[in-house]
Amino acid sequence: MTDTQWDTYEVFHQSRRGDPHIHVGSVHAPDPQMALQLARDQFARRLKCVSIWVVNSRHVTATDYQDEDFFAQLTDKSYRDPKNFGAPEK
Repeated sequence: MTDTQWDTYEVFHQSRRGDPHIHVGSVHAPDPQMALQLARDQFARRLKCVSIWVVNSRHVTATDYQDEDFFAQLTDKSYRDPKNFGAPEK
């Protein structure tokens, strides 16, 4: 990052306590505290909000669309069969 560029922060918004935080957008800021203030001004002024998270975008790790094996489903589910558990005889 140069002195003229700010980092991008992803913003997550929570409407009510206990609800999940939902990604609502991003802001550009020089630091996390300013990112929180900008996120509040941008995403909490019209909607009810009880919590905001900001995460520096460079700290987000994502899967590659080309890596289809990452999401491959296992077809062997023998671990679910109760016969595989050693239950004591009655």
